[in-house]
Amino acid sequence: MRIDIITIFPEMFRAVFEFGILRRASAAGIVEIQVRDLRDWTRDRHRTTDDAPYGGGPGMVMKVEPLVAAVESIRDEGGPEARLVLLSPRGAALDQPKVEELAGSEHLVLVAGRYEGVDERFIDITGAEELSIGDYVLSGGEIPAMVVVDAVVRLLPGAISDPQSAEEDSFSQGILDYPHYTRPREFRGMRVPEVLLSGDHAAVREWRRKKAYADTLSRRPELLREHP
Repeated sequence: MRIDIITIFPEMFRAVFEFGILRRASAAGIVEIQVRDLRDWTRDRHRTTDDAPYGGGPGMVMKVEPLVAAVESIRDEGGPEARLVLLSPRGAALDQPKVEELAGSEHLVLVAGRYEGVDERFIDITGAEELSIGDYVLSGGEIPAMVVVDAVVRLLPGAISDPQSAEEDSFSQGILDYPHYTRPREFRGMRVPEVLLSGDHAAVREWRRKKAYADTLSRRPELLREHP
């Protein structure tokens, strides 16, 4: 899989992609991640990427010319057709089914918005889909882009050593994950549930299934309305 990220702050991504699953997946050739500096597609000597909004109002708006130029340049490089995603609080909410959908793409281009947003003509011209990681506002789309990359890459074949781990994560089956325990067996008077020590794999699976539904009911009951 190939992932391109368009941003005015490429430095923000360097450390994040050098650890854990993302580093191992990149080293193994499972994913190729390129962080692109939007300023490389500006034409003025100040490398301007934003300007004041027409109609007045606070803040600045990201200019359409460099954004379109960046996307068209990446598309012209060839390879699989790119799926273009603009990280924006106006977008559809990111959830596990959407992550699984994105993981099926061969090429993702993520655009990290900034300031008050991007010139609407960028969306109209490129057909970018807007995606939000939650109903709140951040300083820019860089952190949401990191979230998308992390969530997507861990689903790619070979990215994690045990694929069953991803299959059993919270939201993968529409509900929350079951509780987990490890050594020691007892800590401050609290013992690991006996069923997990029994060696009865069928009983363990049933306990985990029931606990997953019970925790979902108490913490996120709205999920059970979607997955009764």
